Amino acid sequence: MELKWLLYVALLALGTLAVQAHDTDDDNDGDDVVDIEDDLDDGIEDVEELKPETSTPPPTPKVTYRAPVPTGEVYFAESFDKGTLDGWILSRAKKDDTDDEISKYDGKWEVQDMKDTKLPGDKGLVLVTRAKHHAISSKLSKPFVFDTKPLIIQYEVNFQNGIECGGAYVKLLSKTPELNLDQFHDKTPYTIMFGPDKCGEDYKLHFIFRHKNPKTGKYEEKHAKRPDADLKTYFTDKKTHLYTLVLNPDNSFEILVDQTVVNSGNLLNDMSPPVNPPREIEDPNDQKPEDWDERPKIPDPDAVKPDDWDEDAPAKIADENAVKPEGWLDDEPEYVADPDAEKPEDWDEDMDGEWEAPQIANPKCETAPGCGTWQRPMIDNPNYKGKWKPPMIDNVNYQGIWKPRKIPNPDFFEDLEPFKMTPFSAVGLELWSMTSDIFFDNFIICTERAVAEDWASDGWGLKKAADGAAEPGVVGQMMAAAEERPWLWVVYILTVALPVFLVVLFCCSGKKQPSAAEYKKTDAPQPDVMEEEKEEEKDKGDKEEEEEEEEVNEEKLGSDADIGSASQEEEEEEEEEEERKPASEEEETVNRSPRNRKPRKD
Repeated sequence: MELKWLLYVALLALGTLAVQAHDTDDDNDGDDVVDIEDDLDDGIEDVEELKPETSTPPPTPKVTYRAPVPTGEVYFAESFDKGTLDGWILSRAKKDDTDDEISKYDGKWEVQDMKDTKLPGDKGLVLVTRAKHHAISSKLSKPFVFDTKPLIIQYEVNFQNGIECGGAYVKLLSKTPELNLDQFHDKTPYTIMFGPDKCGEDYKLHFIFRHKNPKTGKYEEKHAKRPDADLKTYFTDKKTHLYTLVLNPDNSFEILVDQTVVNSGNLLNDMSPPVNPPREIEDPNDQKPEDWDERPKIPDPDAVKPDDWDEDAPAKIADENAVKPEGWLDDEPEYVADPDAEKPEDWDEDMDGEWEAPQIANPKCETAPGCGTWQRPMIDNPNYKGKWKPPMIDNVNYQGIWKPRKIPNPDFFEDLEPFKMTPFSAVGLELWSMTSDIFFDNFIICTERAVAEDWASDGWGLKKAADGAAEPGVVGQMMAAAEERPWLWVVYILTVALPVFLVVLFCCSGKKQPSAAEYKKTDAPQPDVMEEEKEEEKDKGDKEEEEEEEEVNEEKLGSDADIGSASQEEEEEEEEEEERKPASEEEETVNRSPRNRKPRKD
């Protein structure tokens, strides 16, 4: 038992060290971790002896990368696995209305492997620099014309360093005679803008298309409603995410992230501002009449202020029932000059004025209920009513809230096929970012969903599989955490050792039973034989008790019968006596009556 108690005390000591180390780690910055480890050196050395030998982890399943190949007709497909920017054009334009120092699109683009990649050979387009304008674009194999087939655009993004403020959206550049990719800038006409964007705590997933007004010929941006899904994780987890936009000829659309729908709707109903303007608008020339009464309630003109209404009564008055507390120091001020204060040596009375000691709370007032001139506390005035106002009544002349009349909208049009947008012939990235190393990969533009899904499976799907295979299990994560914070070994061992120790202490510390060999040496009955004998004796005892109980019951029944017969005879005798008793009483009464008395002889 002494050994067990020593182990118990040792475990408690290790637990105390672990708690102290954890508290110290929470109270200090990263630089103080070294001090924590120094304080726990002795405890950790003891734990190292108990630390299980780390077995060699099983080899991570290897995922082999192969560049994705389109399985159907595509308008554009780019995986960057050639390692070059062939087919891409860097913009040399300048941004309008911007200082010359930052107006140039001189942000750097490179084709690189992703940081901490699990797929060697999988390259992508990387926005390398920060706080610069970036613009790069590439031609489609043929212009996309919106007719009877859907539009599907899909690509991957990884914010390798997170994202502070910036976007990772793509623009589908409209097919126009003026399109010059060498001068691609923010004002270059586009048909669709799609992709993630973030600044501050505003996480967005844009879907914007430019709609042409058939009457005026002007373009207007139409924004999809904001998705209900929480998008923050896609910007912060530093994983590769797949963004997909599907536009259908029936005007429906879907936005997917990692092949999961996060937003959907219809171009006619779920865009802001709406594609089609209202049929009627408010008349801009209509004016509200001067006598139009919009007041639903008005003061009662017949109401009169009561005579006893005192508008000058104060809201608070002094409490006349208050009494000055005993011990109040009327002659002591609340604050006094600090007697320990000294005038600074560099104090210049000519420059700084006459020096005065700073004021501190009067120490004499600490034990007293108060100091200085006592004043009665203020209470609510029961007679206070405030300024009188007449009550409000319904306005009999109320005409409602005035609105200008409606007139037919001169700019009204109805476009029932907004899907038929302006054809586009190039895809481009025109971005400003305060974060570097944004990774883009596996762009595809096509019309068949199966083609996009196959492309995603061969690209993003491999990344996901490789990341999943490389992620450590729960044990691996615990080991990694312990390497960063060695005191966690104490917690782990306590978590495992303490329950085991308690089980051993309370369940396995009973009296030791003799072995079979000892029974054989001493010819003593073994436990199973002893148990059988005890059971037999118990059964015999139970039978004897039952027989005794039966005999007692029989005797009891017999005695009860005798008692019953005896009691019955006694009852009969009592009844006979009672019958005799009245008869004898009657005889005595008769004998005592005067008539029955014999005459007395003289």
